[in-house]
Amino acid sequence: MKRGVMIALCLLVSAGVAVAVLAQKLQPSAAQAGSLDPTQATLAMRFLDLLDAASYDTALAMGTPAMRAGLANGKLQQAWETLPSQLGKRESRGPMRGETIHGEPVVSSRLVFGTAALDARVVFNAANSISGFWIVPAANLQPAPVVGPEHNSRERELTIGKGSVPLSATLTLPTGDPPFAAAVLVHGSGPHDRDETIGPNKPFLDIANGLAERGIAVLRYEKRTMARPDLFAHGGFSVDDETVNDALAAVAALRGQSDIDPAEIFVIGHSLGAMMAPRIGQRDKRIAGLILLAAPASKLEDIVVRQTRYLAKLGGQSDADIDRNLASIEPLREAVKRLDANATDKVPLLLGLPASYWRDLNSYDPIKTARSIDQPILLLQGGRDYQVTAADEFSLWRSAFATNPRFEMIEYPLLGHAFMPGNDPPGPKDYERPAHVDAKVLDDIARWIKGKPAQAS
Repeated sequence: MKRGVMIALCLLVSAGVAVAVLAQKLQPSAAQAGSLDPTQATLAMRFLDLLDAASYDTALAMGTPAMRAGLANGKLQQAWETLPSQLGKRESRGPMRGETIHGEPVVSSRLVFGTAALDARVVFNAANSISGFWIVPAANLQPAPVVGPEHNSRERELTIGKGSVPLSATLTLPTGDPPFAAAVLVHGSGPHDRDETIGPNKPFLDIANGLAERGIAVLRYEKRTMARPDLFAHGGFSVDDETVNDALAAVAALRGQSDIDPAEIFVIGHSLGAMMAPRIGQRDKRIAGLILLAAPASKLEDIVVRQTRYLAKLGGQSDADIDRNLASIEPLREAVKRLDANATDKVPLLLGLPASYWRDLNSYDPIKTARSIDQPILLLQGGRDYQVTAADEFSLWRSAFATNPRFEMIEYPLLGHAFMPGNDPPGPKDYERPAHVDAKVLDDIARWIKGKPAQAS
């Protein structure tokens, strides 16, 4: 596991900024079962007890200097105290259990809330100091069996970007005669792996295998916030640093592959990646087209408040309790809207994101940018997406481009944010069920990339 301090409130996909409530900034690595060190178990229990007692400064004192710096300025308190308002009252905190992540010891405890279960992971260094703290979706289900192209594709490892921090990547190629049309997958917010793993599911792996089966090559890569989280620990970064620059580098890497048609390279963005796809297309006009999966159109800070209200309602909270809990978030939203050029990253803002990030978002309008570029755009939306909703977000895209022949828009009534079946009503537990990206979504993407018209349903 990379050093540095991260809180991953990753119950919401892109997991977010794939617009997740509170800090879907960071996505966890998969944990393996490991032995439970008694000393570490005692320390982890003490750390969580302090959080429950609201003794945040004492809890931070148990950590390394990097851990303390990363969770200072109220970030630890905000993360811990916001969970019940999002997910309902906490019902239990489970016993300590030992795990490892990339060979490093972790002590985890299951937190069960009204609408979701999370794992609190306390990470230790060799001196038994707490070097990291994660809050991640509970990993209590077996992963969905991989749906692979078997003999109809092959994979090649690449690196994305130059300099001291290249990113590992996988190019999935169809069989047949090159050159192939190809797509780059761009993650939602958070430090996602190349498969955009969430719970037991891997939507980007599904898309790569599914499109390769349909004759299209796909490049997916480790997100920079996953590969080098330390680069984001002290603020001063923008949406370009998180998402846009590496997507452009991935497109450039594809153009350097002899079996890829450089005139037929597309970008497929999910959530935050979909929101930023128009900017990616604006900066590289040679990109053949853009596919936007669950694309936000309104301001992130407004989506945060809307999503917080929905999850609280789902958890059974009364309107009065919801309004009371939102009272702590509303000032943070207004601070983002009033952000000026002199704001520094030392002031904690909504989602724990720095001022530089919010300034970048404040200056960006995805619909206006999409209107200014020439590439064709395919917009896909799940009807049971509670994070980027059809009623609040997809409707804005429809209003702007419904009669524009450069745009095609499709809604899938039964699918959620990851384009897998969603519950009714949808919620965080959608991500606990093993599933796969719906085949109709893969068919529509492949058909559109190949330039074929939509079939009447």
